[in-house]
Amino acid sequence: MATRSSYQNRIELLQGTLDMLILKTLQWGAQHGYGISQAIRVTSGEVLQVETGSLYPALHRLERQGWVTAEWKQSESNQRAKFYKITKLGKEQLASDYERWEKMVATIEAIMTSRRGVV
Repeated sequence: MATRSSYQNRIELLQGTLDMLILKTLQWGAQHGYGISQAIRVTSGEVLQVETGSLYPALHRLERQGWVTAEWKQSESNQRAKFYKITKLGKEQLASDYERWEKMVATIEAIMTSRRGVV
């Protein structure tokens, strides 16, 4: 069970970041929605938690954009689940998003470590 402090340590995802994280997760292989959310949670060291209300609209958006495909299959627990797979377009989009992400992080880091004040 999560404590109040663990909830306070969670980070809100910047707009567009969820799509990038989903695409990255799908690079590791096809996965159903719950598996995607668990992979993000575990890989982030429990810092990021994607709620259902954010995850499924994002998956549907990615599917409409042609960045993922979806297929109904049996899950490991023998239940039908929709499995998502990254497409070639999705891989290209991920590379583009990641390049922009790196630039943004470097820019924010430069601002945060700058000793120069604004007068």
